[in-house]
Amino acid sequence: MIDIDLDATVCDGARRFTLATRFMSDAQVVALYGPSGGGKSMTLRAMAGLLTPQHGHVRIGARVLFDSREGIDLPPEQRSVGYLFQHYALFPHLNVRDNIAFGLTNWRRRRLSRDDARHVEELLETFGLAALASSRPATLSGGQQQRVALARALACRPRLLLLDEPFAALNPLLRDDLRAQLADVFARWQMPVVMITHDIDDVLALADVAFVVESGRVVREVDVRSGESRAMTARALSPERGTAPLDARAHRVRELLHVHAAR
Repeated sequence: MIDIDLDATVCDGARRFTLATRFMSDAQVVALYGPSGGGKSMTLRAMAGLLTPQHGHVRIGARVLFDSREGIDLPPEQRSVGYLFQHYALFPHLNVRDNIAFGLTNWRRRRLSRDDARHVEELLETFGLAALASSRPATLSGGQQQRVALARALACRPRLLLLDEPFAALNPLLRDDLRAQLADVFARWQMPVVMITHDIDDVLALADVAFVVESGRVVREVDVRSGESRAMTARALSPERGTAPLDARAHRVRELLHVHAAR
């Protein structure tokens, strides 16, 4: 179960943005859908521990990562969260193998354990990167860089995976193949995933449930598997439509999401 309730305000000069995001789901893959500037990335940063909300909680299954009432605020390294950044954030001076292994070492332990070294080699093989292990990020294609970043996010054996616009930096012609690869990763690793996107095709290809985010708030839940939609208030859900027939599901999901994308 992914249970998120976040209140945070950030100021940047004259700009002030308030996040009041609440959603809950037992689906494996959850999409936060909506236009840029709505607070989706801010939500992911709060879940990862890179931003501290003023109030609320972050609960993943039985684990509490943040709870303002209980005074719980685990540091990022203790949250067991893998994070795929929008532009991958690969280290240009490190080769592919060292990029993937980066989070497995620290200033106290500079060398990989035997188990960790074997895990890195398995990730290289899994993502088709073994032949590129000694290459630097600047020599890789966009799709290859994405696979390196995803392997790095999984290297620490996370219990939650966060994806920030995973296809935004890619050529549109590559996206269908890479969506299929990512779907295979989700099926193999079987961990909860929260993905943010403004592309309806990402939602249809990968998500089980989508939450529409507008101006820092979740305003609608769409069950991608059935085409059911529910409007959301701060604390309650109210049903709007019944389950759509299977052959109309994709059309119904597009229709529901397009209403908000067009605003």
